[in-house]
Amino acid sequence: MDPTTLSLLLLAVLLVAIVLRAPIGLAMAVVGAVGYVSLSSFASLQAYLSTAWPDKFLSYDLAIVPLFILMGHLATRTGISSALFAASNAWIGHWRGGLAMAAVAGCAMFGSISGSSIATASTMAKVALPEMRKHRYSPALSSGALAAGGTLGILIPPSIVLIIYALLTEQNIVKLFLAATIPGILAVLGFIIAIAVYVRIFPDAAPKQDRAPFKTRLASLRQIWHIVGIFIIVLGGIYGGFFTPAEGASIGVVLTALAGICSRTLTFGALIESLVDTAGATAMIFVIIFGADIFNVAVALSRLPMTLADWFSAAEIAPMSVLLLIVLFYLVMGCVMDSLSMIVLTVPVFFPTMMSLDFGLLPEQQALWFGIITLVVVEVGMITPPVGMNLFIISAIARDIPTKAIFKGTVPFIISEFTRIGLLIAVPGLSFWLVSLWG
Repeated sequence: MDPTTLSLLLLAVLLVAIVLRAPIGLAMAVVGAVGYVSLSSFASLQAYLSTAWPDKFLSYDLAIVPLFILMGHLATRTGISSALFAASNAWIGHWRGGLAMAAVAGCAMFGSISGSSIATASTMAKVALPEMRKHRYSPALSSGALAAGGTLGILIPPSIVLIIYALLTEQNIVKLFLAATIPGILAVLGFIIAIAVYVRIFPDAAPKQDRAPFKTRLASLRQIWHIVGIFIIVLGGIYGGFFTPAEGASIGVVLTALAGICSRTLTFGALIESLVDTAGATAMIFVIIFGADIFNVAVALSRLPMTLADWFSAAEIAPMSVLLLIVLFYLVMGCVMDSLSMIVLTVPVFFPTMMSLDFGLLPEQQALWFGIITLVVVEVGMITPPVGMNLFIISAIARDIPTKAIFKGTVPFIISEFTRIGLLIAVPGLSFWLVSLWG
């Protein structure tokens, strides 16, 4: 069997294992090991494994992952989500659909600290759902807004998935953070517009509420000034070159912990829980990364990425058609895979193919553009039935809301996401304009 055919067979076996709900990290490691031995030798695999583990996990850049995860867990346990939602609600809650819009705004601000879609969706749902129930918001709109808002956690910097993409493709993490800023703002605006359109069509879905007094609005800002400060110090310091992303993550952890201690919302027990949860989440991510590394090395030995690039070039398929095929693949796979698994599995295959095509962009611009498009499409998978992760997070928290209603509630936001994907593809500069200004 030739190497290309073998690699395609291995990929098919891996997809079957994923559909059968095998642990993704273990499945990639086993299938990758079989492929490696078939293409090389068992002794070669042993030699690779003897150096791959320390080389991979003693990486300075990879230290960012557990630090930002810990920062998110600390933020979850210090009442930050409640303060963010209260502030958003005080300023825009009186609009038609304002509570749902406030939930989206709260998700965006909390996502800028947590970097996790699941953490953002679950934390904000516990805060916002009771309020929306109290004001008689429809279950579909309430759950859909929170599921969609949760996806902002993986796009708005700092993003764990974005960091993994940067490490896989050897891109600058700071530039990727900058590149994600405008698409992230477009996502928030798109969701708010989707809510505004939805409540105009179905006015009973979101009864209006009274405008908060101006004194209450100012008081709400006093409750979140430290959150804004953490965000400015961490990302401003990274963008300004005052410290590296890893140093910024460390400072973010310390500042978030200090904010919790000063406000007396971070107990010793909560700190221990945060550390334990961080260890568990980090271990899961590292297992997936290690399994993907073995599988991707096997794929590289088969030269599948180069074969695909040569095939597309020889077939004279328009570069934009190739990109649209990749986007379609991600949308389909998003129905059965989580975002991190998709990134670590597919980017090493698709990235060389994309970089071999001519879109009229500089190599760095093309890498940033593809990374943002990939992240946005993966983001859609978080709210796409049947196994969108955020849908199940909301379903687990709001057990009284039928799953069908949750699926229905995400439709306006999926339409908004498709619109944004089209805009990002049509106007690549949206993904690297800030990077060009940063220089």
